[in-house]
Amino acid sequence: MKVGMLVRRFPKLSETFILNQIIGLVDAGIDVDVFAWIPGDDAAMHSDVRAYGLMGRTHYIQLPRSRARRVGAALASWRRPGLMLRSFRVRRFARPTSSLALAYAAAAFLRQGPHHIVHCQFGQLGLTALTLRELGVLPGRIVVAFRGADLTVDPDVEGYRALFRIADLFLPVCDVFRDRLVDMGCDPDRIRVHRSGIDLARFEYSERPRPAGGPTRLLTIARLVEKKGVEFGIRAVARLKESGRRIVYTIVGDGPQRLQLEGLVDDLGLRDSIHFAGALDHGDVLTLLRESHVLLAPSVTASDGDQEGIPNALKEAMAMGLPVVSTLHSGIPELVEDGVSGFLVPERNTEALADRLAVLVDHPDRWDDLGRAGRRRIEADYDVRVLNGRLVEIYREILAGDPGPARPVPRS
Repeated sequence: MKVGMLVRRFPKLSETFILNQIIGLVDAGIDVDVFAWIPGDDAAMHSDVRAYGLMGRTHYIQLPRSRARRVGAALASWRRPGLMLRSFRVRRFARPTSSLALAYAAAAFLRQGPHHIVHCQFGQLGLTALTLRELGVLPGRIVVAFRGADLTVDPDVEGYRALFRIADLFLPVCDVFRDRLVDMGCDPDRIRVHRSGIDLARFEYSERPRPAGGPTRLLTIARLVEKKGVEFGIRAVARLKESGRRIVYTIVGDGPQRLQLEGLVDDLGLRDSIHFAGALDHGDVLTLLRESHVLLAPSVTASDGDQEGIPNALKEAMAMGLPVVSTLHSGIPELVEDGVSGFLVPERNTEALADRLAVLVDHPDRWDDLGRAGRRRIEADYDVRVLNGRLVEIYREILAGDPGPARPVPRS
């Protein structure tokens, strides 16, 4: 079986969920090509990218800077030059850049194909695949994953409805996104909720060390963008400090809001308690997860409507036995059972976040019960090996001509 994986950027450290799927397919003997619009950051490359030689499987849809070289390279690489002209006419659903970029994308697929399945990671890339199908470039099956902003930030409903008619299967990562697809007009029988899993062997469970008179260590792992809600985590920690509790709060990640958030920490006088660690590699993140007491994920709906699916950081923390505090946001309640494996509060409610955190700071005797429940939940529903095996089964069912009935997915 030959699969083309269409992504925005590769490799991207914050999208381990995509990397995990690619690795699972390679382990299953699937011939995988990765097609990416943008190169990733080599300096922050996940070790598995090198271990699996994935750069040798990756094909970038990059245009040369010179327009003449762009046209020449595209023409030289096409098996059927007439498609070049057609790419300038068929642009209804192509959103990446220009018709020339579309032609270049088609050239990349033609050089490596044909593929039995093209798996589009995010709905917008499904629209690109739809246009390539109109050009006759993608003869195989089309599978589209929906993961967050592709459904929550000004979605192209008209384009998606055309996609619903043509693509073979849709894989939202949570029940909330499944319901949104149905509301847009997608046939429920062509939807499978396929959650993003984690490697349980890498995130080993351990009971949380007690503070022993020292501070409680809080941890957030997130890209520093509005929907991660880090501002509200900082303000909640300020309340805890005002009440006299000893807290050390580490924020792992980088992004456009970093300077703003660092300014907030300075304004609140919390530089001695809140530390920005920046983007870290996998090993350093694991060390922090082992040393921390509580994972804080204060996700919110951004001003442009952007939402999470289910953050991987929550899954990783729960697998390792950390109690978690998060919000009633998007698919998160499908993972975290309030009062059982962690606590959930309304979005943007600093007082409620501080209150739940205070419970955990004051009652470390509750950590183990919450941590064990979290680990059980991850083992039951988010084991990446099980989910990758299920993805291979889905591919085979599609190629056999019948995706079959939707597999029941446990709900919280």
